Amino acid sequence: MIYLLLSILFATGLFVIFKYFGIYKVDILKAIFINYIVAFIIGFALAEKSIAITEIHQQPWALGAAVLGALFVSIFFVMAKTAQNNGVSVASVAGKMSVVIPILFGVLLYNESVTPLKVAGIVIALVAVYLASVKEEKSNLEKAGLLFPILLFFGSGAIDTTLKYVEVNFVPKEEVSIFSGSLFGFAAIFGFIVLAIKTIKKREAFGLKNIVAGIVLGVPNYFSIVFLIKALQTEGFESSTLFTVNNVGVVIVSTLVGLLLFKEHFSTKNKIGVALAIVGIILVTIA
Repeated sequence: MIYLLLSILFATGLFVIFKYFGIYKVDILKAIFINYIVAFIIGFALAEKSIAITEIHQQPWALGAAVLGALFVSIFFVMAKTAQNNGVSVASVAGKMSVVIPILFGVLLYNESVTPLKVAGIVIALVAVYLASVKEEKSNLEKAGLLFPILLFFGSGAIDTTLKYVEVNFVPKEEVSIFSGSLFGFAAIFGFIVLAIKTIKKREAFGLKNIVAGIVLGVPNYFSIVFLIKALQTEGFESSTLFTVNNVGVVIVSTLVGLLLFKEHFSTKNKIGVALAIVGIILVTIA
């Protein structure tokens, strides 16, 4: 349980950092690239088992790490595009509601339990995620279409599902840090390619501010993934339960942080969502 709580706290920290990125006008693409490099370095520095960088491609989890790295970069762009075209609330809801995908795969692939209480808790949690995430803003949904929200929904779900599959089948407990660092290393490679293409089109200085922002982001980003993987490896903790609690937990904590730290306005709908989220977590955990 401690790993799950730590994952929730570090994942919430990412939302806080991104909030400050907007305040200080940080170039998110450049900061994301640096963040991946930092996470890669931390992974190898804290590795429980020594593996040379030149041997990464020989590891059984190497392909999974490469796929996850590509997904990380791709979904980042899809998320940004969804927020620009359809609104921040649509992007937030699409990303968070995707938790239903790893839940279904957990039940279908790993024969995880399905009880009335658990189903009720998951349904309540999904409703809670929607209510707590949606903001009173005008959405351009009709004009922009559903392409990017749908891609974000399935892409975010694919990340969690792939992470679970690779962890179960290929990642020993003593290689969690090195695997996590490697997937961020692959993400850095894909991010560099995108950044290089963008730089060719528009030459501009990298900026010390973006480097510092990337370093600040890289630390919690790395630990949010590591602790999530360690939570997935905990005996007796089903992934359908874990992903529900993790996702809804991040919604609750980030909502409270937004209210207390940034004085954000929350509607009655958002408050009901937080209350239902707590109920959903209790039901899923008991089940």
